[in-house]
Amino acid sequence: MDLPRGIFKGTPVEIARRLRRSALRSTWTKGSMLNLYANRAGRSLAARDRRRLERAKIELRRIFGRAA
Repeated sequence: MDLPRGIFKGTPVEIARRLRRSALRSTWTKGSMLNLYANRAGRSLAARDRRRLERAKIELRRIFGRAA
């Protein structure tokens, strides 16, 4: 999936909406690019940013109707 630059910046809701839009437009597999980004950033990702991405994951699940 091709992702635009800066897609992981902003509020959790904005991140989730951008990822959803990219996933729906893409012909690539719809795997979780959010997880990939968080995992690749590893320890260099600030705690504040990790929390923001975790909230974005929750929002993305809600948008796709998979809220647990």
